[in-house]
Amino acid sequence: MGYFEGKVAAVTGAGSGIGRGLAIALNRAGCTLELSDINATALAETIGLLERGDLGVETQTVDVADRQAVFSWAEAVASRHRQLDILINNAGVALGGTAEENSIEDVEWLMGINFWGVVYGCKAFLPSLKQASGAHLVNISSVFGIIGVPTQTAYNAAKFAVRGYTEALRQEQELAESGLHVCCVHPGGVTTNIARAARTSRNAEEHAAFAQKFEEMTGTTPASAAEQILTAMERRKPRLLIGRDAKIITLISRLFPTAYPRILAALGGKELKELVSGGGVV
Repeated sequence: MGYFEGKVAAVTGAGSGIGRGLAIALNRAGCTLELSDINATALAETIGLLERGDLGVETQTVDVADRQAVFSWAEAVASRHRQLDILINNAGVALGGTAEENSIEDVEWLMGINFWGVVYGCKAFLPSLKQASGAHLVNISSVFGIIGVPTQTAYNAAKFAVRGYTEALRQEQELAESGLHVCCVHPGGVTTNIARAARTSRNAEEHAAFAQKFEEMTGTTPASAAEQILTAMERRKPRLLIGRDAKIITLISRLFPTAYPRILAALGGKELKELVSGGGVV
């Protein structure tokens, strides 16, 4: 029997991207699934891609920025299962533009989903996770939770916050003694629709060009990212960097904690893409 066979897993943002990849991978590995997304149509499309129809799957439309909605979902999951073995707080959005350009309302929108959605998920599901032996809590941050990037102030703030929240949570004595495995995931460029779906101050033409450039720079598929996350859970890793770009950027930021913006700028565009694809860091 495989490691994940018979486990119950809940995933937010399962309608697309890494969340959809996780749903497919966990179903293939033998998990019963509890999936949520704000987009009911996208969530239904994910269900249609699952390979093992013999396993249970329940879905719920949830805006993770809505505290009551997240807690109501957790209550519904608890009513169906004695315990929860895996929670992956994955739902996320993007916001482009400088700090001056971004409205307070847009920053609040992003923080509500990318940070508070993680907090609500942890708070709502921790009781069920603690009922399981060796459960897993996985929060998705980003390589932008490790470095600061111009025009990404809100996204950086949220992903740095997820990193800090997760790393502190992992060290809390009661959770450590419960055997709960806590992992913070930092993907680099993953081929998802997050750039095209982002709110931005750019006009439509500029935004489309930016999204196209982002997609050309990404080197990891959602399926690959999902498989790496499952491996990290099985090995109980506390942190996971996904993609050579994330590993290279993290190494540079560690070696040059104040100079990394200039170094990454010098390596930008084609040069960084070639360095990543060339396998400079594993």
